[in-house]
Amino acid sequence: AGQGLLGRVFDWFTYFTLWSNILVAIVMLMLFARPNRDSFWFRVFRLDSVLMIVVTGIIYNVVLAGAAKLQGLEVVSNLFDHILTPLVSVLVWLFVGPRGWISWRTIGAALILPIVWLLFALVRGAFIGAYPYGFLDVATLGYGTVATNVLGVVVFAIVLSLILWGIDWVIHRVGQRTSAA
Repeated sequence: AGQGLLGRVFDWFTYFTLWSNILVAIVMLMLFARPNRDSFWFRVFRLDSVLMIVVTGIIYNVVLAGAAKLQGLEVVSNLFDHILTPLVSVLVWLFVGPRGWISWRTIGAALILPIVWLLFALVRGAFIGAYPYGFLDVATLGYGTVATNVLGVVVFAIVLSLILWGIDWVIHRVGQRTSAA
């Protein structure tokens, strides 16, 4: 981990949890301010916000939570970062949308931000010898294992994107039929 205030700030920004929670906050605020907002990149960031926060919630609760040793306010922040925000984000997306925004192109573009995070975490880790998550620890696991772990998460994210697309398509179709009736 880094030394001093600047090092701690950079440490904090290596966590995918932080990136996903910040993105959710930004996208939700933008939708609240202008609900009809629409552009290709906004669609990408909307998908990213749902995808990244769901990955955060699932990976934390399935893979990382068992090793977490939370103290004090970490218990509260963990509840929000890894449980409530993912759940509320999915519920808002399910009930409010927007609909019809997911495509192969948005899925592909939605992988850019997580890949930027990954490169940042791995390059920084190579320089300081510390990684935000054990499954990325190249020094301990080696590049082959870390590459396999990352590939697994990427495949999971793509499958999750396809599931979200399918759910979105069904909700969109049902909504069109209901409004037509």
